[in-house]
Amino acid sequence: MYLGRIVAAGMTKDGKPVAAYRVSSRSFPNRTAHLANQTISIIPRKGFESDLSKNPYIAYNCVRLSGKIAVATNGSHTDPIIEKIMAGMNLRDAFALSLLAMDYEKDSLDTPRVAAGVDAATNTGILGIVRKDAVLVRTFPLEPGKMVYVSTYEKNAPCHGNLEPELVVCSAEEICDHVISGGVFAEFENPVTAAAAVWNGADYDLAVKDAQ
Repeated sequence: MYLGRIVAAGMTKDGKPVAAYRVSSRSFPNRTAHLANQTISIIPRKGFESDLSKNPYIAYNCVRLSGKIAVATNGSHTDPIIEKIMAGMNLRDAFALSLLAMDYEKDSLDTPRVAAGVDAATNTGILGIVRKDAVLVRTFPLEPGKMVYVSTYEKNAPCHGNLEPELVVCSAEEICDHVISGGVFAEFENPVTAAAAVWNGADYDLAVKDAQ
């Protein structure tokens, strides 16, 4: 099954909040997740920079942090979401307002914007999506060993049915591997690259991993 881009929010089995992102792509597979200055960005791989002239939506910050909050998305809405949170807005309103304002991507597929976040202060997760026909945002309590996800296609509503029930790994590097090829994510086609943020008790550990 092809889901396109996937964002997820959950908690490791030992109680650490997790936000993760996976690029799955059929049209632009030559991309990588790049970590610098506590921000993870999706950029073209070396030699494929010209892809940006074909589609302006393929490069963006996908993971950003604010204190005990981590946000992961599939586009340029990462920045307005985290900036509203930094300004004091709550998770639900920051997600809903930013998704509504940015709207779905105006490409040939009307690609939805998806977003996930976790708050280590309250052990709260959030998932959101703006599609051509809907804007949906849901907050939920994080549970150890479980991860909830939403994707641009097929699994494109934030609901408990989109569940990874056995998240047995704990580090940011292991989370990247897991969303590429572990658990329920192994069923989803065309993985390209992944990013993850895992709370360590003081701040977030970040990691990136390209699919093989």
